[in-house]
Amino acid sequence: MHKSLLCLLIVTVYAASAVPVNSDYSEDRAYPRFIEFPDGEGVMHTVDLEAEPDMELLDEIARNPANNQYFLFTRRNPSNSQTLVINNANSVTNSNFNANNPTVVIAHGWLSNQNTDINPTIRDAYLAKSDTNVIVLDWRRLALADYATAVRGVPDVGRGLGQFLAFINRVTGQAFNRMHLVGFSLGAHLVGNAGRELGGRAARVTALDPAGPLWNYNSNRVNPNDGIYVEAIHTDGGYTVGGLGIGSNVANADFYPNGGISQPGCLTNICNHNRAWELFAATVTYNHLVGRLCTSSTQITLNTCRGAELRMGNDILTKTGSGMYRLDTARRYPF
Repeated sequence: MHKSLLCLLIVTVYAASAVPVNSDYSEDRAYPRFIEFPDGEGVMHTVDLEAEPDMELLDEIARNPANNQYFLFTRRNPSNSQTLVINNANSVTNSNFNANNPTVVIAHGWLSNQNTDINPTIRDAYLAKSDTNVIVLDWRRLALADYATAVRGVPDVGRGLGQFLAFINRVTGQAFNRMHLVGFSLGAHLVGNAGRELGGRAARVTALDPAGPLWNYNSNRVNPNDGIYVEAIHTDGGYTVGGLGIGSNVANADFYPNGGISQPGCLTNICNHNRAWELFAATVTYNHLVGRLCTSSTQITLNTCRGAELRMGNDILTKTGSGMYRLDTARRYPF
């Protein structure tokens, strides 16, 4: 079901009472043991943040971090993918991959796969805009595990993605500064780790509402050194346990649309959370959402940011910027 419908149809009641944090966008948010977290179709699942992780699966992923699937889409095959296989040069040279065109990698979140809405939405925006190698990463082998296990395995899966992109570089000669890594929720931390594996040489890393539970003090979370330019879009940070996103600065430039907590037209945290990738896809097409630099989280909350302007999202590989930004959007696409 389309996410815009979910925003109207799903009303989520969180299992635990909210615990206020010490300050806006604080890392001190306290989560209860049991929370509700959505899958890629917007269905809520009860998550035990203290669950024992599946060590057998984690050991397998650590031994073979490249155990992912990579699906290539280009203007020559906009809807039927070609499978790229790490260390199989023929899978790349016989595909429509064009090293002269920029590459964007899309990484889904928890309990999701290549068919989850984020992938075709961002893919179609890119291919309508320009000739691009769009690679959809399917990491369902780990993403379908329980949340605590998935969190533990994200760094290794990210490492595998980084190794895959190094392989693409060797086979095609495409420079890392022609690559843009985009990830949502858990996938945001995944692409951060992929960028780290590449020594921060990827042109851009875009973190779409990076997941919050078990990441506040996690050294493996996305950070400003993961790419030449790292950007985060926070749409469901929240002051309390209800927010699914991390809600704190993690990038060179951190954007807080509508304050970063509640989005226009949304009634649930699922809708707020998904709005990050919806906004990003719209900016690839229109490059129309402009943030204003803020000096404090209080300015973000009160909507009193008056600093320099920076456009949120878009597909520009040479984009630069730093600081935290507030902007307001409309309720419906293109926002």
